[in-house]
Amino acid sequence: MHPDDLYRLAWADDPRISPDGSRAAFTAWRLDRDENDYAAAIWLVPLDGSAEPRQLTAGSKADAAPRWSPDGKRLAFVSNSDGKVKQLYVIPVGGGEPLRLTELDEDVTEAAWSPDGTRLAFSSRVRDPDYDEEDDKRRRPRRFSRLQFKFDSEGWTGDRRRHLFTVAADGSAPATQLTHGDFEDRYPTWSPDGNKLAFISSRQKDWDIDLVSHIYVVDADGGEPEQLTEGEASYAAPSWSPDGSTIACYFSPGGYDFPHHGQIAVIDATGGPHRLLTTSLDLNCSPYPEIREPVWDGDSLLFVVEAGGNNHLYRVRADGSAAPEVVLGGELWVSGFDLAGGELVHCAATPTEPAELFRGERRLTQVTSSFTAEVEPVGAERFTATSSDGSEVDAWVMRPQGFEEGRRYPVLLNIHGGPFAQYGNRFFDEFQVYTAAGYVVLFANPRGSSGYSEEWGRAINGPVEGGPGWGTRDYEDLMAVVDEALERFDFCDPDRLGVMGGSYGGYMTSWIIGHTDRFRAACSERSVNNFLVEGGSADIGWAFKGTFGAHWFEAPEAYLKHSPSTYAENITTPLLILHSEEDLRCPIAHAEELFAILRLLRREVELVRFPAESHELTRSGSPMHRVMRFEVILEWFDRYLQPAKTRAREKISAEA
Repeated sequence: MHPDDLYRLAWADDPRISPDGSRAAFTAWRLDRDENDYAAAIWLVPLDGSAEPRQLTAGSKADAAPRWSPDGKRLAFVSNSDGKVKQLYVIPVGGGEPLRLTELDEDVTEAAWSPDGTRLAFSSRVRDPDYDEEDDKRRRPRRFSRLQFKFDSEGWTGDRRRHLFTVAADGSAPATQLTHGDFEDRYPTWSPDGNKLAFISSRQKDWDIDLVSHIYVVDADGGEPEQLTEGEASYAAPSWSPDGSTIACYFSPGGYDFPHHGQIAVIDATGGPHRLLTTSLDLNCSPYPEIREPVWDGDSLLFVVEAGGNNHLYRVRADGSAAPEVVLGGELWVSGFDLAGGELVHCAATPTEPAELFRGERRLTQVTSSFTAEVEPVGAERFTATSSDGSEVDAWVMRPQGFEEGRRYPVLLNIHGGPFAQYGNRFFDEFQVYTAAGYVVLFANPRGSSGYSEEWGRAINGPVEGGPGWGTRDYEDLMAVVDEALERFDFCDPDRLGVMGGSYGGYMTSWIIGHTDRFRAACSERSVNNFLVEGGSADIGWAFKGTFGAHWFEAPEAYLKHSPSTYAENITTPLLILHSEEDLRCPIAHAEELFAILRLLRREVELVRFPAESHELTRSGSPMHRVMRFEVILEWFDRYLQPAKTRAREKISAEA
């Protein structure tokens, strides 16, 4: 896969089964080269294999999030076909023109049908009236009293809070706002009788700094929300049982102590204490990115679990009478699923193929066929490395495309973000681009990663209240992966090692080259380089107390001790620093500071800034910028690890 092949990518997502179980709707995504954007269409496919999938919506822009009406005759979906904002539409399943239901200033999200099919609930941000002034030089200043006033990829949120709405499914009336105030309201779900909506919010006095969230219910016609759950806890994605007696949800302990595994919990629909159903797994039952709410299957619940580099589908009885059991396992990455009418479908990816839709073992779609017909993805081989203290670390190696026995190749160690996240058995465009460029790709799940025990995920907490902190055991684990790969795979060239990563992976890249000179080149992207910068300037930087054990202003020495820029004078490895100018998760000051230090020290360093991009550049940034990023990274590593390729390009350029 070459950088320009990014435009060939396509994948299936967000499957939903019709109430009678006869067919599934799903979203087919692609990258639009001409529009430099993402496009999607809603498709339908019969589950019995009696016909090929058919496209239902135009897909000229992004038509997504299909949701069946209770009678199975209509589909609701969101689309930005009429502008930049995603509005809510309804379309007959048999075909025809979609009916637009909303005229809002912000995207419609989380749409859900009422049980009688007459209304839909959804969430959307509500702008302050000052947004009507389009000239920023005349606009009144923003005034915030809550710490949560901005969020990466969403911008300012303190003057455009998210609230719940309902709208008539026949388009006979404009949308009605149900919740109000200086709060963030999400995940609307209807009670089976259609009288109430459950949702997630934080509405206590200091909600913006307490790090808790609770389940509330509100009358479907509006009114004062009622809080169902209590305590220092975080609830998410409520899901009402068919009989209306119970609400399932995701649960994790709240407050400044994380990471913890997300658990599946149930509460009585009238309130009261929660009951955890999944503690026996000791695995994270709330993957990121979020997939969907727990799905009821009679008296059981379906949900996705991170498991050692895989995403598996599990089932657990809602009364807790039996341990959770695997429904879909193996070396695969479940990215979506649905159950209705006695049928179960799922979307899943592997290292060599983006996500497709399946019913059991049978593949229902060929969304990715145009990509795989032109590109030959490389597979990943799992191996285990032993860290300095004897801990076993899951790792993978990918051989270069066109691999030849007897040759040695340059190696790129890739480090995931998070750190409470995992690499594993899914398609990753970045790895395919690097292998096509002649690199061995190494990746791993060091301590701090999700997908393993909670102890593993919390192993790098600290240092203020126990634990060693970032850059300790994780560093040892990653170095052990490199050592094991060099010993096990003779095609890995020990003299041509590169290291790279984004976010926490960028942090580890900056940290690693400040503590060893074994790598010939490095690329640190959207990194935290100075935790004192992060604490007060990032959208959630102040929450690092949850891992450090104290705020940055309470323990500045500890924060500096674990900041890569503290060790910048030790960096002799040529470093490429990539950052987005609108990154609110790790503000660009991190890149600027490290670049300034290294330039003043006359080290080999280059700063590349991407305008109009957020922390999510590599996942949802403009396709053109994503291609440019690949080109910059390959040119950088080729310069130091494959100089012959660089000289060849220079020669061709000179001749031209």
